[in-house]
Parts: sequence; structure tokens; C-alpha cells
Amino acid sequence: MAITEPIETDASPDSFRRMDESTAEQWALIGDRTRTNQGRVADRMIMLLESLAHISDGFITDQLTHCLQTATMAERAGADDEMIFGALCHDIGKAISVPNHGAISAEMIKPYVRDDVYQAIRNHQDFQGKHYYHHFGVPTDLRDQFKDESWFALCEEFTDDWDQQAFDPDYDTLPLEHFEPLIREITAAAKF
Repeated sequence: MAITEPIETDASPDSFRRMDESTAEQWALIGDRTRTNQGRVADRMIMLLESLAHISDGFITDQLTHCLQTATMAERAGADDEMIFGALCHDIGKAISVPNHGAISAEMIKPYVRDDVYQAIRNHQDFQGKHYYHHFGVPTDLRDQFKDESWFALCEEFTDDWDQQAFDPDYDTLPLEHFEPLIREITAAAKF
């Protein structure tokens, strides 16, 4: 899937070629253009989520359905908006790389969520290991290394109650369109 939209070419003709030669005015323009174009973050996240519909890797559901189910379960359990967003995007990194998808997904959502949501998504794979690592001869208690972290309970709820259960093709899963307003709202402004 290629991005076919034109490359933005509205750079100022007197823009810098090296950062160490830039001016405050040039950075003000860049900051303004970045804020103006913030909506593309939601567009790209939606595009990456949609691309997960083509990835199943042996699961009974594709990865988009899995992400939607996880977010649906989180929403129905009363999770807050940032956690629902995290649940929706927790495997978005699989569009790039499966082995380190948790870290990729977490970094993508980091500017838009509080730290405990970021940490839960970043570390969810070690928590998931409880449910299947024994099939690979890997210790199933890797989550225990995080037991004193403030986000431990959130990650445990996420992985045990929603993520590891979200592979049911018969589950009443909410569609991506349901979550689109949430994606747009949460990514409208980064938390620096």
C-alpha cells in the first residue's frame, strides 16, 4: 500500500538547509505548519490500522479485527478514552514489525496518552507471555519484573481481560468508524 498523496511543498524559499543555520522565524513557521497539519496524524493512524486487515499471521482474526475487539472490550469495560485509544492502537506496530510491535505502537501513541497507558502498551508482550510463552519454552512470568510499577495493574487488566481474549470472529466488534472520532480527538494535539 503506497501513500499516493502529494508531498507537501510549501516550504519557504528562504528556509534553512542546516538546522544550525536556522532562525527563530523559520522555526515559528515550521511550528505553525506542523500545528496546521496535525490532522494527518489521525489519517496515518487510521491508514495503518486499516493495513492490519491484511495481516493474520495464523490467527483466526486479522489484526485489525483483533485491535477493534480489544478496544471494544476496553470501552465496554468502562476504560477511559486514552486507554481505549491505546487498546485500539496496541498492535499498530505490526504493520511495520511483529517482534518489536509493542515498542513501535507505544512510541506512536506516546505524545497523546498519559504514561501508564504508554507503559502498558510498550510492555504488553511480556504480560501476554503468561498465556502462551510456555509453548515456546520461554518463562511465563516475565510480567513479574514490573510488579512494583504504578502501571502494572492497568497492563494486567489490558492483557488479561481484553487483549488476549480478542480473537473471536463471532464477537460483536465495533467498527473502525466508531473509533475514528476518538482517534481524531486524542491526536489533535500532542502532550509535550
